[in-house]
Parts: sequence; structure tokens; C-alpha cells
Amino acid sequence: MQSNYFQQLTQDLKQQGTGTPQLILDVKTYQHNLDYVQSLLSAQLKPRLVVKSLASIQLLKLASEKMNTQRFMVFHLPHIAKILQTFDQADILLGKPMPIRAVELFYQTTAQYDIHIQWLIDDVERLQQYLQLAQRLNIRLHVNIEIDVGLHRGGVQKSQQFVALLKLIQLHSRHLKLSGLMGYDAHVAKLPKIIKSPEKSYQQSQQTYQQYKAIIQQKFSDLWHESLCFNGGGSPTFMQHCQQSECNDLAFGSMLLKPSDFDLGNLSALKCALWIATPVLKVLPYSQLPGLEVLNHLPHHYQALFVYGGYWRADYIYPEKSQSHLLYGRSSNQEMLQVPKQFEIAVDDYVFLRPQQSEAIIPQFAKFYAYEQRKFEVWETCRE
Repeated sequence: MQSNYFQQLTQDLKQQGTGTPQLILDVKTYQHNLDYVQSLLSAQLKPRLVVKSLASIQLLKLASEKMNTQRFMVFHLPHIAKILQTFDQADILLGKPMPIRAVELFYQTTAQYDIHIQWLIDDVERLQQYLQLAQRLNIRLHVNIEIDVGLHRGGVQKSQQFVALLKLIQLHSRHLKLSGLMGYDAHVAKLPKIIKSPEKSYQQSQQTYQQYKAIIQQKFSDLWHESLCFNGGGSPTFMQHCQQSECNDLAFGSMLLKPSDFDLGNLSALKCALWIATPVLKVLPYSQLPGLEVLNHLPHHYQALFVYGGYWRADYIYPEKSQSHLLYGRSSNQEMLQVPKQFEIAVDDYVFLRPQQSEAIIPQFAKFYAYEQRKFEVWETCRE
């Protein structure tokens, strides 16, 4: 089935493509993934789309409409302007703390002060910087506190630190408002099982989350309100959160395109919707290594192709059993690819790669080529 798919895609690219490397989105597969994910979400768990993983306004529009959400997680400040231009009810949560200089420049260049942005805060020093900026601009910043639920990538680790942040917010309520918490739990799926099972790791992360929520509710009841955003997740723990979660706000993005880094058992119902297609420039009967011409007389099981570009964070997927040459090395200009000798392939045909991460690949391309019913529609990506 996959072989037929790529053969057909090759023919369509030869007739309609650019003759250069193209980023292909299979629209039908993307919609299948959206439908599946939507079917699992409960009313208590609001979806938040991760912009860096779906860095195209058209991609985000489709997901936003399907999931009835305008909640976005943003990791790169220039993406905020694109979101605000497109989604008039946008609720933006920063996925990482922003340097104060970047925040200053953001407010210098925006005419809107009343937009709903939750700035991520990881320690008291950063909160004091944000407070000083809010005082200078005479605005009230919504701040979301990053808590460490086991990943150990920063954020609040001790209750004393958490209390100090809440006290500062409480003391300066004119310029600061607590908007919620963010606890990212990527470690749950990545920890080797011999160290800790995913089930136990997830359970502990949720217990930690609950403890921080309880501190707000019990000791800072004036900061507690029903619209607090308790964000968690990420694609690898999406399924666990759907079953039981301390969160009311769930961030995900990559799994909707299913790059290979997300080939996890609990995401097996999702399908890869993203490919790199690149044309063949040269076909040689076998690979010839400089200085080792003596090897040319040995039997060869692979022909050698040189393709347009290369060295992407992606794996060659078609032709099947294709691989880079370990001794010849990689190239981002004309990469050599070994293809089984019996496979019929010619100059101007295409080879296909499956990205390992969507956020690593999308910014390398100015455009998506949305493929549906054997036609291509051009979608812009967010490259800033």
C-alpha cells in the first residue's frame, strides 16, 4: 500500500511539483488524526495547539476548527503576531520563559495591550523583571508558573519558591495576575522502564501537580479562580491525560503529524501525515568511494543515487531499504543514497523521507504542499 502511495505521489510531483525538495502534507491523513484525537478529548480537558509543531496558519486553522479551540502554546515570539492576526479569540500560553528584552520589544511593537497572553515564569528573579516592565508600561501581565513535575528542566521545584512567587503576585495585583500553572511531563515516555515505569512516572508527576494546586487553593485563596489554566501534557502523554489528569488544559501538536519520534505504543492509531520529497539528480550503478577504487570490482547490492539536498532530521522511507552510505558521509547539498539494486529508479524520480520531528523540519521550508485528491495546494509556513 505504501509503495503504491509513493509511486503515485512521484508521478503527481513530476507533473505538478517544483523539481526541488518539497514538504508534503497528506491532508486526508492529517484529518484522520484530528478526528481521532477529537474523539478522545473530554469536556474537562481543553486542547491547546503547540504552534512550533504545527507551524503553518493553515495547519493550525484546520486543527482549531476541528477541536473548537483557539488556545495556543507559543515558543517563539514572532509566532504571536501571526496567531493574533488570524484568531480573534486567541488564548496564548508561552511554552518557555522569554528573556525580558524580548518581552520589552514585543510590547514596543504591538498596539494591543489587552490581548490574552500568559507569560511563563520559572523563578522569582524573572517575575521581578516582568513586574518592573508591567509597572513601566502600566499594564497587568498574566503570569503562568512553570512547575517541575519530574522533567528537571527548570521551573519551581520547592514549595518555598512557589510561595515566594505567589506572594509577589499577591502583593502586586495591579500589575500581575496569576493565570495558572504549566507542568511539562516529557520524561514520562522517555525514561527507560528499568529506571521507572511510565505509569509510576506519570502518577508521580500528577501528585506533584496536585500539591502545587493545593497550595494556591489553601494558602492563596484570593489568587484562586475558576478560570485558572492548569496546563500539562505534550503528545507523548496525551493518552494518560485523557484517562486521568490534574490538568484542565492539554498541549499537543506533533502527534497530529506523527513524525517518527512519536512512534509510541499509545499513539499507534495515529498515522504519519508529513513527508519530505526530493528529486533524484544522478543514478550510478554502485557507490564509488574516493581512494578505494579497488572496491569497485566487488559485487554490489546497492545502486547509488545523489539527491537534491539532504542531511535533514528525517529518515529515508522510500524506496524501501534505502540508506545513507556510512563511509561516503552525509551532505546537505547532494546526499548519496544507497538503494537496493533491483529497484527501478531514474533521474527526476523522487525519494521520500519521514521527519523525526515536525518542529525541526517545518522551519527549513517556506511552504507546505498540501496533497489531497492527487492535487497540491500551497500553504505557507511560519519561518521567522
